[in-house]
Order: sequence, then structure tokens, then C-alpha cells
Amino acid sequence: MTDVVRQGVLRFSYGIMGSGKSTVALQVHHNLIRRGLRGVLCTLFDREGTAVSSRLGVSHPAVEVTAEVDLLALARAEAAAGDGHLDFLVCDEVQFYAEAQIDQLAAVVDEMGADVFAYGLLTDFRGRLFDGTRRLMEVADERVPLSVETRCWCGRRATHNARLVNGQMTREGETVVIADTEASGVVETPLFGDVVTYELLCRRHYNAGVVK
Repeated sequence: MTDVVRQGVLRFSYGIMGSGKSTVALQVHHNLIRRGLRGVLCTLFDREGTAVSSRLGVSHPAVEVTAEVDLLALARAEAAAGDGHLDFLVCDEVQFYAEAQIDQLAAVVDEMGADVFAYGLLTDFRGRLFDGTRRLMEVADERVPLSVETRCWCGRRATHNARLVNGQMTREGETVVIADTEASGVVETPLFGDVVTYELLCRRHYNAGVVK
């Protein structure tokens, strides 16, 4: 009799900054581990480096998905280190993953039957899809918008991550510059001597370039 491979799912949950994606990733990882399931927590370019961290102050060590990491090989090694199977991967900041790594996540689901819970931003500060996000939208089994409400300074629903350099909105520059959206706890990131922050805006004020 042929063994039946467990059917996993590749679920992509997405939102903008402040939508709670890292908090949800940590909660899902915590819940699965509590149930005795075997899995790996992954991230890239998190504020705390090799950890998934929430703005609520919660964090957990994680595997850093650098360009050299093969996620299918990582999953196979983790399974081999245990009883030969892997139940899940929880992957945060997937917008920064390479397209090939997104395909590796799909292979983890299809070849190993593990669940992959992926969390990331939909668009960058220019309003364009990240490469990792685009690939996930193409291959994910499920695409789930995060339900945590984020608001523009005007009170409307926030839909865009605006980058501010020295307090002025910009649409130019490197895609990856790590900073924060909390006015009271801004991570001041020098960029050629400048300070980079982010602000959540509605489409109207993002298009107009109007920040608080």
C-alpha cells in the first residue's frame, strides 16, 4: 500500500507596517510548539536580528534567512534531526526572501507535507510589490489579509508604508532600510547621515505626499 503524504498548506498573511504580522507569527509558533509539533521559526531583517520581534515587546529566537539559506534543505535537516518529519515553518518578513526561497517554501509543503505560515508586507515604500511578496501571491495556497486596523494620521484606514528621510517623504532609495513606525520609539537609521523613519498613510495622503 502506498503511503499517503500529509497535505500541508502554504498560507501567506500580509498587511502593512503595524498590522500585527510579527505578533501573529509569534502566537502561531507558540501555539504549535505547545501542542508538541515540530517546526522552525524564520525571519530576515528583523529589528532584533536573529529573532522575530513584535512592537508589543515580545520576541523569540529565529533562523535568519540570508541569501545562502536553502529553506527546503533547512526543513529536511530539521526533520532528520528529529523523528524524520517536520510539522511546520513559521516565516516572518517574507517580503525580503528571494523568489527562489519562496519556491523552496512551496516545495516544503508539497514534498514534506508540512504547513508553512508566511507573514510579510504587501508593498514597499514606493507602493510596489516586493519580489518575495509577488511570488507568494503567485504560488500560495491561501492569501489572507491581516485584520488588525492601522490608521493614517487623518483617521482613514492606512494602506501604504511611507518612508520619511529627515521628516520628508521620499519615493527613492534602497528598498531595504530598517526603521520603525512608532513616533515615541523611532529607530533612527542613518542613511548617508540622514534619519529614516516610516509613517502609515491612506492612499489619498500617500499619493499627495502629505504626512502629519
